[in-house]
Amino acid sequence: MNRIQLCSLLVITILIVAAASCVYRSSRDSEPSPAPTNSPNKSETLTKKFDEDKKSDKGNFVVQYLEIKNFRYNEIDRQLKEVKLLEKAADKLNRSLNLPYDIRLKTKDCGEVNAFYDSDEHSVTVCYELMEHFYKVFRSVGESDQKAYDKMFDAVRFAFLHEIGHALIDTYNIPITGNEEDAADRCSTFINLTELGEDGVNAVLAAADAFAIESKGSPAQKQNLADEHLLQEQRFYNSLCMIYGSNTEKYAYILNDNYLPKERAVRCPSEYERTVESWSNLLAPWRK
Repeated sequence: MNRIQLCSLLVITILIVAAASCVYRSSRDSEPSPAPTNSPNKSETLTKKFDEDKKSDKGNFVVQYLEIKNFRYNEIDRQLKEVKLLEKAADKLNRSLNLPYDIRLKTKDCGEVNAFYDSDEHSVTVCYELMEHFYKVFRSVGESDQKAYDKMFDAVRFAFLHEIGHALIDTYNIPITGNEEDAADRCSTFINLTELGEDGVNAVLAAADAFAIESKGSPAQKQNLADEHLLQEQRFYNSLCMIYGSNTEKYAYILNDNYLPKERAVRCPSEYERTVESWSNLLAPWRK
């Protein structure tokens, strides 16, 4: 091999080595890719974002007074607005919970004694007929006009928060392993006793009194037994049990033959604690 051929071979060898060095350096200098097994896939990321969006605060409880068609309810409407019962409850709820959308709190004359939650409209409606019914219930046992009005508004607060319970169960897709009507009663009692102070206690007491009075006027029949609601007698004792269980010393007066029997009362503190713990845990993800 002559000198020219040797030189040519050396140049070709150097070029090949240099080219190979460039290729390997490019691979080595780049950041190593994360192992596929440790990387969240797109579906998991989107699911997590969806869950976070559901729990973000995008709505409020909004009070809405609809036009009254029956002038008989003008006075109840006036007093309801004066005491700001719905507004106070809505404000408390808005400061406590995140909502994915607005839930409207409405009053109207419905043509029937009722209060209900509409899952399509995301609304809770308390009918003036129900308010009038509570007023007549308390008047029927000799309460004065003013006392009957006061207890009416207390009972309405319980009924209103009962329907809020249905709204929360639907909105948050809360699992219920039992009767939803009973769960809504427990939710109302939970909010009243833990969030609203003496006003809340008065609401549960008024509801209990209404249940007791109503039970005497309509004895258990097949239609009552088949209804999804508990019997009024059961709702009466459940309400009293929750109050007594929340503070056995303060509410010791509830223990008597006309109210809460001792056989039930001994279990009320643990029953109350279990109810509070359950609803606290269920609502925790949406607490502000």
